[in-house]
Amino acid sequence: MRKPTLAVALAAACCSTAAMAQVAGHNVVLIHGFQQEDLANPPADLNEVKANGEDYWRTFWLSRAEARVDWGSDGRVEGAIAQQAYNQIKSIAQQGLCDDYCIVVSHSTGDLVTRYMLDNQARWLAADGLPPLKILASLDFSGAGGGTDLADLAVSVAYNDSWYLAPVKAAVRLFTGIDPEPGKLGVVNDLQTNVARNLAVSPNDIPRLRFVAGGASYGGVTKPFIDGTDDGVVPTHSSCGSASSNAIDSCVSNLSLAGKVSSQDAPDSLYWNHYPVLMNEDVTHSGVLGSEVGNISVPVVNNTTLNGLQVDFASRSYNKRAWWQLWGSGDRYIEVPNSANTDMSSLVYTTLNN
Repeated sequence: MRKPTLAVALAAACCSTAAMAQVAGHNVVLIHGFQQEDLANPPADLNEVKANGEDYWRTFWLSRAEARVDWGSDGRVEGAIAQQAYNQIKSIAQQGLCDDYCIVVSHSTGDLVTRYMLDNQARWLAADGLPPLKILASLDFSGAGGGTDLADLAVSVAYNDSWYLAPVKAAVRLFTGIDPEPGKLGVVNDLQTNVARNLAVSPNDIPRLRFVAGGASYGGVTKPFIDGTDDGVVPTHSSCGSASSNAIDSCVSNLSLAGKVSSQDAPDSLYWNHYPVLMNEDVTHSGVLGSEVGNISVPVVNNTTLNGLQVDFASRSYNKRAWWQLWGSGDRYIEVPNSANTDMSSLVYTTLNN
């Protein structure tokens, strides 16, 4: 059975207030990404961390979640961030918010924090006599779990003040919001490619659904410093869930981020239980959270059920000729119809919330 049209789905979502804080009947837990303001002005306490986390999600997801795991970007994943996450996960468990399973929604570095949380939460909660959170799946937007070249560069220039690195420093400053200095990079240290890919890598049974962007954040200034395709912050190998950090063009070998059916440099393999669901060539790193429309989404892993979560985006294929192609049927493309009329988060929410 095909999904209803996007307009009908959006109207149904707007009229159904009872389900606004759930996806597919399950409570939503948000785990935000890197916040560069925390490096320039470290939050004073957990209350400030939580206030910043609340602001992070206001564009779309805040009103559709029952809980959040907020963390300060001035900390390290295995240090202060783990402690902050533990305190909030304990509260979620005590409230029973995941007794009927939760769905995690993460963005950017939240992908890495989520992976660490999934790897450790059962042990953390057992120490307090609590059962582990029951997580159905994680929806990872522009996931940075595989690290980013920008973090590698940030750590490098923090220890090298040579004048010839001025272009690199400019790109790093856009990413971090500061002039990098040793000891002041917080979670950026964990986003180094080799560090991220050695942090909490034990496989688990929780599906990670990946939503991949390819737009030009920061006006495209950072793109030349990231190998392969990227969203201006995170390389595609990371957001796809590739098991290696090789430069790639797409999550799959036969389909570009723009939906063109053609040969692509793609991952040889993906992390266990990672599924690239949608790709979008033009939406930016932060635009996936609801702030950008006019960009076409491309279905990859589709018409399937992952741990009970039905993934069934509408799909159509068509042929298009470039202006210079005077004969032939043109190139073949695949897209989610009408996806350019909405933002990526709304598309995901209305499709999965069935």
